[in-house]
Amino acid sequence: MARLNRDSICAIIILLAGGIFFWATFKIPDMNYESLGSEIWPRVILVLLFLLTAGYLFQSMKQGPDEASEGGGIVGWAGRYRNALWCYGLFFLFLFTLDYLGMLIGGVLFVFATLTALGDHSLRAHVIHAAIALVSITFMWSIFTFGLKVILPQGEIFSAW
Repeated sequence: MARLNRDSICAIIILLAGGIFFWATFKIPDMNYESLGSEIWPRVILVLLFLLTAGYLFQSMKQGPDEASEGGGIVGWAGRYRNALWCYGLFFLFLFTLDYLGMLIGGVLFVFATLTALGDHSLRAHVIHAAIALVSITFMWSIFTFGLKVILPQGEIFSAW
């Protein structure tokens, strides 16, 4: 059997975690006031996750073992995972400023900053990133606020008005 690559190991870990989560759905209490049980929605999502992860595992096993990468140490590691580190760093910054900026302003800034960090740095790309951030977050905020009646964090800026 060929040596597993990193994608195969990640897929196996996700499958194991999904199995544990699926097992946990049997412990969800029945609320007796809905037409479907409380466990149905998590199980549907977990089955979908299982199917997608099985496809991921199949493709990664066809790919074969990993090739040796150049640039070891912390600098090489940071270079390989630069995009993921940007996403995590910006997300934690978004969470840290959520109480002050609120969901609407903070979400728009988060999406714009993430697209800018990962994408092109031309003026045209910045305008496109700003448009995507503004339209997508405003749309999602409107759905939650007006359609679903979910109170999202306002932040200090909007609460002053």
